[in-house]
Amino acid sequence: MQSADRFNINSQLEHLQSKHVGTGHADTTRHEWAVNIHRDSIASYIGHASMTQFMAIADGEAVGRVKFNLLQKMLLPCGLPPAGKDE
Repeated sequence: MQSADRFNINSQLEHLQSKHVGTGHADTTRHEWAVNIHRDSIASYIGHASMTQFMAIADGEAVGRVKFNLLQKMLLPCGLPPAGKDE
């Protein structure tokens, strides 16, 4: 691989990471990564009506209540972030 190819790949990766928040970067912590994954999953569940209906039937609740509960989970899907190293 030539140095020009490496530069091109790195610039494409940086562009992708700046465009899409969930793709992460070199300084992304494990907690931030898990939060992005959980939020993406919850957004997909809410966006697919059949999946929300399935969850509502399985839980024995109304579809609106399931959507409300999923939206509430999006606030802190993995709990509070761990204490930083400098704290």
